[in-house]
Amino acid sequence: MTLPGQLLPLTRPPPAPPVLSSRRSRCPPPAAHAHARGSPPPLWRAYRLNDRFLHPPRQFRAPARAPRAPTPPGVSAAGGGEARAAAVAVAEFVTSERVKVAAMLGLALALCNADRVVMSVAIVPLSQAYGWTPSFAGVVQSSFLWGYLMSPIIGGALVDYYGGKRVMAYGVALWSLATFLSPWAAGRSIWLFLFTRVLLGIAEGVALPSMNNMVLRWFPNTERSSAVGIAMAGFQLGNTIGLLLSPIIMSRTGIFGPFVIFGLFGFLWVLVWIPAISGTPAEHAQISAYELEYITKGQKLVKPQIGSAKTKKVPPFSKLLSKWPTWALISANAMHSWGYFVILSWMPVYFKTIYHVNLREAAWFSALPWVMMAVLGYVAGLVSDTLIRNGTNITLTRKIMQSIGFLGPGIALLGLNAAKSPIIASAWLTVAVGLKSFGHSGFLVNLQEIAPQYAGVLHGMSNTAGTFAAILGTVGAGFFVDRMGSFRGFLILTSLLYFSSALFWDIFATGERVDFDGTG
Repeated sequence: MTLPGQLLPLTRPPPAPPVLSSRRSRCPPPAAHAHARGSPPPLWRAYRLNDRFLHPPRQFRAPARAPRAPTPPGVSAAGGGEARAAAVAVAEFVTSERVKVAAMLGLALALCNADRVVMSVAIVPLSQAYGWTPSFAGVVQSSFLWGYLMSPIIGGALVDYYGGKRVMAYGVALWSLATFLSPWAAGRSIWLFLFTRVLLGIAEGVALPSMNNMVLRWFPNTERSSAVGIAMAGFQLGNTIGLLLSPIIMSRTGIFGPFVIFGLFGFLWVLVWIPAISGTPAEHAQISAYELEYITKGQKLVKPQIGSAKTKKVPPFSKLLSKWPTWALISANAMHSWGYFVILSWMPVYFKTIYHVNLREAAWFSALPWVMMAVLGYVAGLVSDTLIRNGTNITLTRKIMQSIGFLGPGIALLGLNAAKSPIIASAWLTVAVGLKSFGHSGFLVNLQEIAPQYAGVLHGMSNTAGTFAAILGTVGAGFFVDRMGSFRGFLILTSLLYFSSALFWDIFATGERVDFDGTG
């Protein structure tokens, strides 16, 4: 008895009975008997029986099939077919523990950006209330970056030593406290208020190194771009949440209402993160054996050595800075941060001053591009992982992704500069910010590939350069508007910097591991 869906064994049909005839049958030649006793006769040979030529039946051969990819336990390829196996594989991915890690990282980065972007909206009523000039408003905007400048290198080293889970928890708790205390500090003095913004920057400096560390430990090589895409989608949606909800909350609760609400959500995130997420897959109590084996087999990296002598030694900063791939990362991060913070900090003011729209409309025009960045960032991750799985060289993949992430915004900003209406300007801004997300599958993933054992500190070094560029761009845009009376010349300068950075990246970047320890 066979089970449903089970294939019956292949058997040779019984021989046909001899044909009775009054005529004399001619026996087949001896060669035919030889074939019958041994190997089967060739298909072209015919037998003559009763003055008729009969061809032997064709031999059945099972068609050759490509080997199937391994499927999760409990999935039968015979019963459900490839479609069912693919559906179960997708379901396994969506419900896996590693995707939960990526989702929690996305929520943390959403809070990270929502807390910093509140000032981009609040700066307009605060400037009106206190009589700040555009130059001083730029200084207030950049106060977050003063703190952000201090922490990435130290934070990256802490991440390499203690792991991303612990450092991320402390970081979210600290920046949520700084956000929550902002209204109280503002009521005391402008300097105390600026201090809370600096503290916010210090705490948020560990967010991206922690995210990179968790992705490095929780995802195989072929899924890291997608994981970064999920996490960075939350990062960009934080911009959208901050820009859209802040004017609404301010209209009902006052200027500092969003600071209190976003700070409370940060404390809630920490309460969920600590018990639900582990630092590595092996430490997770609920991970399946299948998923743990899949992650382990898909990782080609130096295993974390928390507490070992190798981790405790001082990172080789001189050797890191002696390699051109490091400078390619530093240049890419600097340009990415320049464009990112200029757009994030000044676009609401840009739409209000250039096109004379009100604050809520300016927030809408400025928020829509970040939704596109979240979507295209995940799409870029899928495309990048697919290229690598299909055999495309990792170096070429990273150069393609980063070139799109620089050349696209450079061209789009020129279009924004020539726009005659806020709708057209918002469309060009959406293109610029959306294509910018391809850099997440370029330089941001490349940190893990060229130096997995120093990914945190290398991220911190490049982030520090990016923060310098962001301060220069944010403050420089304010002074440029003061002197020139317009943003247009500054947008042309930013486009030229995008083009130059793309060229530098394509020349010096690599997707191969770089020997920073001098071991080979």
